[in-house]
Amino acid sequence: MATAARKRIFGWMAFDWATQPFYTLGLTFIFGPYFAVVAAEYFMTGGMAEGAADAQAQTVWSLGQTLAGLFIAITAPVLGAYADSTGRRMPWLIGFSIIYVIAAWMLWYMVPDGSAIWFCLIAFSIAFIAAEYALIFTNAILPSLGDKEEIGRISGDGAALGYWGGVVSLAIMLVFFFELSEGKTLLGNPPPFGLDGEMREGTRIVGPFIAIWFAVFMIPYWMYVREGRDPNRQGGMGEALRDLKTSLKGVVKRKSLLNFLISSMLYRDALNALYAFGGVYAALVLDWQLMQIAVFGVVGAITAAISTSIAGRMDRRFGPRPVITFCIITLMVVCVIIVAMSRETFFGVPLAQGSSLPDIMFYICGAIIGGAGGGIYSASRSMMVRHTHPERPTEAFGLFALSGKATAFLAPGLIGLFTWWLQDARLGFSPVILLFLAGYLLLRFVNPEGDRDEWSKSSIPAP
Repeated sequence: MATAARKRIFGWMAFDWATQPFYTLGLTFIFGPYFAVVAAEYFMTGGMAEGAADAQAQTVWSLGQTLAGLFIAITAPVLGAYADSTGRRMPWLIGFSIIYVIAAWMLWYMVPDGSAIWFCLIAFSIAFIAAEYALIFTNAILPSLGDKEEIGRISGDGAALGYWGGVVSLAIMLVFFFELSEGKTLLGNPPPFGLDGEMREGTRIVGPFIAIWFAVFMIPYWMYVREGRDPNRQGGMGEALRDLKTSLKGVVKRKSLLNFLISSMLYRDALNALYAFGGVYAALVLDWQLMQIAVFGVVGAITAAISTSIAGRMDRRFGPRPVITFCIITLMVVCVIIVAMSRETFFGVPLAQGSSLPDIMFYICGAIIGGAGGGIYSASRSMMVRHTHPERPTEAFGLFALSGKATAFLAPGLIGLFTWWLQDARLGFSPVILLFLAGYLLLRFVNPEGDRDEWSKSSIPAP
């Protein structure tokens, strides 16, 4: 492989490394649980009982995820179609990167008294939307990085690199910034740079940390992943909408693609719910402190980094569909365990007071979620490439984003609804099992080799 091609692949992989801390630190293991704890205390101060306050905190967090997911679902395919019609993608990526950095930085203002919960929920949602948009344009480059056999390995290695970025960033936060008690870090010192541990500034620095990490580690991307100055097509919004309409009509005729999009819509929605609510569940159901949740995150990120690289090689050998199937079955088993477990019981069997079994089992579940989730992520990108028109990659991954977000309101909404209805944060997780099951059943109707032969029948003609 030529040096220029290797550099381009390396630059493309840098995106996963640069953005993963947002999902590891922001969505799952630092900011999400911190938000839940602060919000629950805020609601209790307002007069709610502890159980109701915990449920309300989880419901509010789900509201932000739901609205952000709906916005992405509505706009992503149009945005992707427009980018393909004009031939320009890099300006969009630069614009969304700037928005992402600013919005992530704003998480600093999540003060312990809860007075900024709505502001920071909005800021987090904006950062999430910008990150997902940037991912669409980055994924659109994947089909051009190698042949069908190599795409799975490249996707897996890129995702694995990203998870290692999550491990490193989380370790830095745990050792140097995150407060354990009395405003002191794991090293027994106050957070560096004059941060006030009593005001949780070591935890709140997660927002600026995510922003700076992205700005620094995206440099290889800007250096090696480029497009020509002039658009390769002369198009506009009208042409984009016409092309998108044609593609959407074609999707209905492409049964393999249709089943894959719907299947991934369901299983990725369920997986995102596990990521978004795993730390929240640990804080509200198992009464874990944020340090325990962060260690849980390290375990999950390490298994994700290792297993995703392995999944990429399994993808290369067997194709992406068997990898996705195995991971879905694994995650269904994990969800059953989570729903059947509490601090007091395990599958209905009472536990001795102070039993460590729930903690041990949840650490194991976290490791499995990280490993299986990483495999699904990389293999799903690879499967989408097998269903992608070579002239419309951004639009295709816009549709892929649509499939990941069209029902993004569903898992958080169902979790919020069941949590509110049952007044139990644990049982509120139960709808996730059904989403994984539905995704698994539909995946059986997806052609393992994709449907490239059907492009000529149902997709727009090459420009």
